[in-house]
Amino acid sequence: MRVVLAILALALPTVAAADPIITDQAAAKQVLGKHALTLQWLGFGDLGTAGTINVLAKEGHWLLSGMQQAKEGFVTLDGEVVAVGKNSFDFQGNVVTRADGNNNDQPCARQGRYTFLRKPGKKYWRMQPIENPCDPVVDYIDIYLR
Repeated sequence: MRVVLAILALALPTVAAADPIITDQAAAKQVLGKHALTLQWLGFGDLGTAGTINVLAKEGHWLLSGMQQAKEGFVTLDGEVVAVGKNSFDFQGNVVTRADGNNNDQPCARQGRYTFLRKPGKKYWRMQPIENPCDPVVDYIDIYLR
């Protein structure tokens, strides 16, 4: 009977954990928690007007959500962190931006997988690609280290 159960266990597909693929534990610790969030079109270009993003590990998922809102517009992110490396992390989800003068002042929604890249010497990860799909401009969507 044990042999049959063992064979069945090997033959049945396993359910993969939804935790992100982590190749750097120190970087993973930096990603979790609350961070400042900015879109360069909003506020005064400093952290005093930044929004907040939170990365929370819950039931096998690393949930990422937050927003920055200002009189000039907003940026929201909602989804999951799916991979973490030394200088980047990948996010799968929704990003919506709206900034005065861009896209006829209408929101620009995008959905997919995006990389937040941290270049040497910088204290933030910047979303890649930076091109706005709704207007011929670039969006600097930055998540700052704590």
